[in-house]
Amino acid sequence: MNALFKALSHPVRRSIIDMLRKGPMASGDIAAAFDMSWPTITGHLNALKEAGLVSPERDGASIRYRLEISAVEEALAFLLQMTGAGRKDPGDEP
Repeated sequence: MNALFKALSHPVRRSIIDMLRKGPMASGDIAAAFDMSWPTITGHLNALKEAGLVSPERDGASIRYRLEISAVEEALAFLLQMTGAGRKDPGDEP
């Protein structure tokens, strides 16, 4: 969970996740969206991969990244639990 929130703490990584919400993308297409060096983008993609937020898959000579919804759902569930949202009061009806 710590790696997940650390990965989400950087605005570039959040932008990459937003891009991947529309579907898998090649690493070169992701890099082209930013004015950064290739090694910097690779570092951001690796942080997202280590956090379980994205998964790489080989597509010919390139690598495509796919958003891992289960990791996002896990983070959201944790945040909802921390805020008390979705928790039932003992007097609530079933």
